[in-house]
Amino acid sequence: MFAWFVSSLLVVQAPAGASPQVPPQQPPAPVDPASASFTTDVGLLLVSVKPDKTADYEAAIAALQGALSSATDAARRPLAQGWRVYKASEPDAKGNALYVHAILPTVPGADYRPSLLLDELLQDAPVELMAKYKDALAAAPTRLSLTELAHMAVAPIKK
Repeated sequence: MFAWFVSSLLVVQAPAGASPQVPPQQPPAPVDPASASFTTDVGLLLVSVKPDKTADYEAAIAALQGALSSATDAARRPLAQGWRVYKASEPDAKGNALYVHAILPTVPGADYRPSLLLDELLQDAPVELMAKYKDALAAAPTRLSLTELAHMAVAPIKK
């Protein structure tokens, strides 16, 4: 008797050939292609700078460093803590100066674009600082979200 009731209920609820109503899924929010957000705990930004514009780039990075290192905003302090910028001794394949922004750990959802942060943190910065910064870039930065494959000081774990 119970089995007949359940099968009758199923027939009433889902007529033959009908598919269950599934709410439409929202498309994912569009990702800004220029974003410098990372999906892992370690991130790298590789920035190629025109060889004759390194002083302009370094001035902008120094201004950003000053703003971030003195920031009292709880959202900005973690950005500064894990962010280091290195200048490579060797140029890239096209002769440009290469800067490596190493971020460990990354802050989930944070956008590490120097231009964006300079705009937000230095509203009173000279207009030419941003213009020179943008002109110094030889190409768009390369963003890398890294996952550790091996730690060479530790013996591998057998799988």
